[in-house]
Amino acid sequence: MQVGIRLFTSNIITMNEKQKAFGRILTIMDELREKCPWDKKQTLESLRPLTIEEIYELSDAIIKKDLGLLKEELGDILLHIVFYAKIGEEQGAFDIAQVINDLCEKLIRRHPHIYSDVIVENEEQVKQNWEKLKMKEGRKSVMGGVPESLPALIKAWRIQDKAKQVGFEWDNIEDVWGKVEEELSEFKEVAKEGDAEKMEDEFGDLLFSLVNYSRFLNVDPETALERTNQKFLKRFRYIEEVASRQGRQLTEMTLGEMDAIWNEAKKSD
Repeated sequence: MQVGIRLFTSNIITMNEKQKAFGRILTIMDELREKCPWDKKQTLESLRPLTIEEIYELSDAIIKKDLGLLKEELGDILLHIVFYAKIGEEQGAFDIAQVINDLCEKLIRRHPHIYSDVIVENEEQVKQNWEKLKMKEGRKSVMGGVPESLPALIKAWRIQDKAKQVGFEWDNIEDVWGKVEEELSEFKEVAKEGDAEKMEDEFGDLLFSLVNYSRFLNVDPETALERTNQKFLKRFRYIEEVASRQGRQLTEMTLGEMDAIWNEAKKSD
């Protein structure tokens, strides 16, 4: 009984500390907005590109699996959320409490299997119910929640996943791969013709089908491509380092020489 009390007390202290920390950032935001020339000058529009940059820095931390950096980047994003809410409060539109309470109500509303009597058997049923609930809330299209400015690769995944939630989906992975082969064949045909517009169109179809195949394999195409980007950069920089040690420029090296160094770099991956 005493152990249970200690655990419960510890949880209360932890929650209090979290609430105290959140209150601290709100106080600091108020002070910065009042006293700092840079912070006073910021608007929703001026913060937008900075927020986008922070999101990509968060993404980098996740790719690198650097939890220390992840913690730092989460703090930067939290600052932006608090900043936007502060500006909203100044304009009489909303404040941080309304942002949080609206989020809480939405989470409760969209999780009836937790907060009501709806029964689900797996993750897919949760996602399907989520889409149905969003439509009931007034969304006119299943695709309405896909941001226009999403990077194309991520957008393709999201579009396909949303279509899946309403049953617009291939029956098996073999058919999905068949579509990839079909699109590849069509791209090869237009590539022979050399028509730039047709090639772009067919290449887009090929990429879209590959994203769909990756989705069936549960491989995140954005993460996969970024890992390959990082791998290529690491190997290419190794070639540059070797060339520098030899006192040579890359333009002075043959492709065969660079390829041999590339293979050396692969061994250290």
